[in-house]
Amino acid sequence: MIKLYNSLTNKIEEFKTIKDNEVMMYVCGPTVYSNIHIGNSRPVIFFDTVSRFFKYVGYKVTYVSNFTDIDDKIIKRAKEEGVSEKEISEKYIREISNTYKRLNCLPHDVNPKVTESIDEIINFIKDLVDKDCAYVVDGDVYFDVSKAKNYGILSGQSIDNLIKGARIEQNEKKKNPIDFTLWKKTDEGIQWDSPWGMGRPGWHTECVVMINDIFHGPIDIHGGGLDLKFPHHDNEIAQAVCQYDNQIANYWMHNGRINFDGEKMSKSLGNVLWANDLLDKVPFQVYRLMILNVPYRQPLNYKDDLLQQASNDYEKIKRAYISLFRCLEVEKKALGKKEVQKDELVNLKNEFIEAMSNDFNTANAITVVFQLVKVVNNYVRDKNIDVKDLQEALQLFDEFLWVLGIETNLQELTSEEKEIVSKWQEARNLKDFAKADELRKIINERNILI
Repeated sequence: MIKLYNSLTNKIEEFKTIKDNEVMMYVCGPTVYSNIHIGNSRPVIFFDTVSRFFKYVGYKVTYVSNFTDIDDKIIKRAKEEGVSEKEISEKYIREISNTYKRLNCLPHDVNPKVTESIDEIINFIKDLVDKDCAYVVDGDVYFDVSKAKNYGILSGQSIDNLIKGARIEQNEKKKNPIDFTLWKKTDEGIQWDSPWGMGRPGWHTECVVMINDIFHGPIDIHGGGLDLKFPHHDNEIAQAVCQYDNQIANYWMHNGRINFDGEKMSKSLGNVLWANDLLDKVPFQVYRLMILNVPYRQPLNYKDDLLQQASNDYEKIKRAYISLFRCLEVEKKALGKKEVQKDELVNLKNEFIEAMSNDFNTANAITVVFQLVKVVNNYVRDKNIDVKDLQEALQLFDEFLWVLGIETNLQELTSEEKEIVSKWQEARNLKDFAKADELRKIINERNILI
């Protein structure tokens, strides 16, 4: 049984899918006016791991994450660079997609772009106006929050409290200060024709429309960073309630933010560490371990020490994995005489699944990986262990690393390389250190991982 924390109810709940053995998941993607920093990458890595785990335990997963390719920030960047908004958005979609690959994320099933759904967005807004859930003032269209049942249900605040506490620009056109824009009349940047004149859609409407167009109804999980909870996700729900009479998703999941020197990491504050810059320093496995070793709902306080610890952790995992992999390739050519306790690996698999099933506790899952590392190191040292047990241990190792997205991608040795490694191991066993050093030099020159 999988349990997760539902931000909509603020409770740990048993996860039940709308369709049997299928998971429908949507995670808010980036606004494409620059590349992503490590704070942006946290939901990317975490929800990739969520998707991987669902697949691991047998679910069919449809995972969608959008690109917001029209926005004031994109228009500003286009003006600064003297190019069109489309050139800016396409440039950063390419760069961000490449960053996803560098982070070893599985491809999403769909990456919708806002600009590909303009007709659907306009029709959606028109329906809200016709239902008296939205109103038009001088070519702008605003959503009337008073028409949405339980507005603010996700953030858990009343309309009165939101009005008092939210820092919202005063606008005399609005009936209510927290009414939000569905369509913005503008003569700046890219525009589309609509029943209300030339303009472009508001941010909060885009995801609602794209989710419904792709999934044709409510979904299982809607995810994103904690900073999206209000107003973005509350506003999404309000529109879906008025238009579709549903709350978009049965489960809402939000990851904690990443802090840098005690402050929220933010492009506007200028205190960012770019994801690609970090990937230039460390392999993706270290990056992902750093992110996943902190429970996803907690804030992650970035420090160099945290990255160094992740690097040390990965070296231990990698060394154990390589030892086991090469042991099966080079040394274990026949069955050993000793069988291990069969339940040892089974128990570890159950513990790993239990950790991930408990609100995706990746930190505890990584602890289980280190338990497996100890077991593997013992297996490799014991020359009498049955080769089948080593193969089962390798299979389990592969499964754990795949779910966490930290696979080593180790390549098999060629026949010539196997012979070199075999002779090196033989020289070490015979304590012929001079020959072992000579062979080790060849191994290093050929970049053979052992």
